[in-house]
Amino acid sequence: MAGTDGVRHDDGRGESPAQRADRRWNELLQELRVAQTGTQILFGFLVAVVFQPRFAELGAVDRGIYVVTVCLGAATTGALVAPVAVHRLVAGRRMKPEAVSWAGRLTLVGVVLLYLTMVSTFLLIMRMVLGDGLALWLVALMAVWLALCWFAVPLLTRRSANGNGNGNHRAEDGYGPWPR
Repeated sequence: MAGTDGVRHDDGRGESPAQRADRRWNELLQELRVAQTGTQILFGFLVAVVFQPRFAELGAVDRGIYVVTVCLGAATTGALVAPVAVHRLVAGRRMKPEAVSWAGRLTLVGVVLLYLTMVSTFLLIMRMVLGDGLALWLVALMAVWLALCWFAVPLLTRRSANGNGNGNHRAEDGYGPWPR
């Protein structure tokens, strides 16, 4: 059953809107636990770098990359912690579907920012270790790999799921294209 926004609202679970919001919130919390932990570790690493003796040796370009990377890390942390603030500020006001919707959007923004932070961090590290030539190739390959894993595969999965309603039409057991 599709609503006016084109989004499928009844996925066959027989949930009320409140139950669906509760389930979606719990799923989002699980996703955020993974993303927040990695982001906090990465941001902690970035903050510590400036206090290392070798940081003084960085040239202007690498310092610029570092500043951009730290800003991206801070923005990523903000976006991935924001769903907690959204939930806390609307809790008890019977706005869980709206809170879940906004939290989902902020999480997606956080994932995009995390992608940019990862690529920027990888660029900084590879430039320190290898210089420009090989570093840029490796960063480009890593950026493509992360984009495939984080964006292309989910979008392809979403696209294939729209074809038959359950997304499992290519797998006998529903867990993927490979046999057990």
